[in-house]
Amino acid sequence: MTESKAAGLTYAQSGVDIDAGEALVDAIKPLAKATRRPGADPSLGGFGALFDLKAAGYDDPLIVTTTDGVGTKLRIAIDTNRHDTVGIDLVAMCVNDLLAQGAEPLMFLDYYATSRLDIDTARRVVAGIAEGCKRAGCALVGGETAEMPGMYEKDDYDLAGFSVGAVNRDKVLPVLDAQAAGDVIIALGSSGPHSNGYSLIRKVVERSGLNWADDAPFAPEKSLAQALLEPTRIYIKTVLPLMKAGLVTGGAHITGGGLIENPGRAIAEGLKAEFDFDGWAFPPVFQWLMETGNIEKHEMLRTFNCGVGFVLYVKPDNADAVLAALLNAGEDAFICGQLVAV
Repeated sequence: MTESKAAGLTYAQSGVDIDAGEALVDAIKPLAKATRRPGADPSLGGFGALFDLKAAGYDDPLIVTTTDGVGTKLRIAIDTNRHDTVGIDLVAMCVNDLLAQGAEPLMFLDYYATSRLDIDTARRVVAGIAEGCKRAGCALVGGETAEMPGMYEKDDYDLAGFSVGAVNRDKVLPVLDAQAAGDVIIALGSSGPHSNGYSLIRKVVERSGLNWADDAPFAPEKSLAQALLEPTRIYIKTVLPLMKAGLVTGGAHITGGGLIENPGRAIAEGLKAEFDFDGWAFPPVFQWLMETGNIEKHEMLRTFNCGVGFVLYVKPDNADAVLAALLNAGEDAFICGQLVAV
């Protein structure tokens, strides 16, 4: 007696839907197209993306690259079905790092990995990425979507972003040999915790006994989830012109490590940042986190941005002009310290 063969398997039966992937590409093509800029004309579907540096106005460019993710802020987005702004976070975490080198963001690519591709969720995430690219002035030129059943559970997904920027050789930051004791530190206000410290934030929320749908104690007009998902601020369009004008000797994106670890990455040897921590009040979200979690101030400063998303190092003679330009551009900017000799 001959044994019958088992029915042939398909990729879909293993949990990967190729048709859904193609449908997503069709859905996001208009989003990518809306991010076109000089030097790039996004067209999804190719194996790589081209960029014309000459068309973008560069004559002696250096390429700068960064990569980052959103971290466990995604857990809140997934648990509350709020997927529209985490893409902005993804772009911001990458392009603000480019800015610290004085580089202009040119291209962005994303990696979206999930257990099961939900086209609506993925489209909302990519719409946020496209919005972040528009805020940064860069083109969304491609990405990768991966269905990986067995690697992720249920509706979970993860994001990674990759940005490519350029800076003319004579404008690279920091300019370490131009820095000196007495230089001014200018802070640019954050929009909240940005995309760092969310494992601790979720612990604080757990301790508080609040649900994500409850009013945020620090922002009663919003739910707790809505307030904590406020997207990361993108500083490119307000800060880059000042860097190109030679008014800034260095800058630091305040991410993981907070105001303790990040500032020193763009300061010359023999100098350090001296902050006037009594010169500004922590925004309400950070006050709530500190009080509810009983978190010591030093722990706050090395975990969160505490209201400062980016800092600039400026010569004293340029400080008033830089501060005025930032305020006129709509930034919440203020002098927060100075460079001092070690």
